[in-house]
Amino acid sequence: MSQDSNLAQDAAAQSLLRARVLISGKVQRVGYRSATQDAATLLKINGWVRNLADGRVEAVFEGPGDRVQEMIRWCHQGPPTAVVKDVAVQYESPEHLRGFELRR
Repeated sequence: MSQDSNLAQDAAAQSLLRARVLISGKVQRVGYRSATQDAATLLKINGWVRNLADGRVEAVFEGPGDRVQEMIRWCHQGPPTAVVKDVAVQYESPEHLRGFELRR
């Protein structure tokens, strides 16, 4: 691989990415939201997470592409008490969020 393609890969990994993620399974009343906030804070990801009335958890992650992808991978497992059945991801235009919050 040439140095130019390595630089292009690095730029893509660091470009701002926004993903809306819907997680289903046993993901409410198991600490999923607070664990998501902790993981996002460690990865320096901006966004938010909330429970939905239908039992799913919804989250939005914004940050460097490689870190957002790592956060999405984390969602497939979640905290130890969760049983994740499905993770649906939709990419959106970044809104340049700051910080990570728990929403109700």
